[in-house]
Amino acid sequence: MKHLVKHLFLLIIFAVLTAQQVGAADTKPKEVPLSGKVLETMDGGGYTYVLLQNGPEKVWAAIPLTKVKVGQQLSLMPGFEMKNFTSKGLNRKFDKVIFSGGLANAEKIEMSPAAIKAVHQGVPGAPQNQAGAKAQAAKAEKPAPAAPKNQKVTKAKGPNAYTIAEIYAKSKKLEKKQVVVRGRVVRVSQKIMKKNWVHLEDGTGSKAKKTADLVFTTKNLPREGDVVTASGTLYNNLDFGSGYRYNVLIQDAKFRK
Repeated sequence: MKHLVKHLFLLIIFAVLTAQQVGAADTKPKEVPLSGKVLETMDGGGYTYVLLQNGPEKVWAAIPLTKVKVGQQLSLMPGFEMKNFTSKGLNRKFDKVIFSGGLANAEKIEMSPAAIKAVHQGVPGAPQNQAGAKAQAAKAEKPAPAAPKNQKVTKAKGPNAYTIAEIYAKSKKLEKKQVVVRGRVVRVSQKIMKKNWVHLEDGTGSKAKKTADLVFTTKNLPREGDVVTASGTLYNNLDFGSGYRYNVLIQDAKFRK
């Protein structure tokens, strides 16, 4: 009798554990493949939302900030579906959005559904505790080295070349366009939100009006003090949360000396 009770007890435990494993598997988000023609696109909060003709249905997908045009064919990394999602960056509610790490041929970014949702709510890459937040803020706000006395830098050449003062003056017309700027690296903040943030000055613009310093995001790592030529895509009024707000920002820049 004791052996029978023991066997029954073990069977019950096995059944409970099996049910828990099945339940866990059922709750795991399913990856949704994404490819098709872009029907609509918009940027908000530093991210790009695209309406794709994904096979027989139309679906909204959200990816890191990317230059996209209506009519373009896109293949995205498989993503996670979220229903009744509100984007604070766009002030818009979506019945359903597929959150993807970006273009299928780009370097994959591993993010959980919860992390991606937090990003689109305006806290991208935010640390999970106050101590971490203070450390990251201190790193981002490291004082720039003293600028050389002769700070004036010769303007880059070419049809897309601008001084920093011209960038700020023409920023609205240059939205989502490629620009080329030559300047001196005055500050580099590394690995914030998986990017390097580089500040350039060229001796133009106004420090009082905060138009003398231009910020670029990049995977390159130029050295402070170097005079470089940078090219990237210009975006206006980006708010990443956690104090990272920019009236003008040059994204995905490439640097050369």
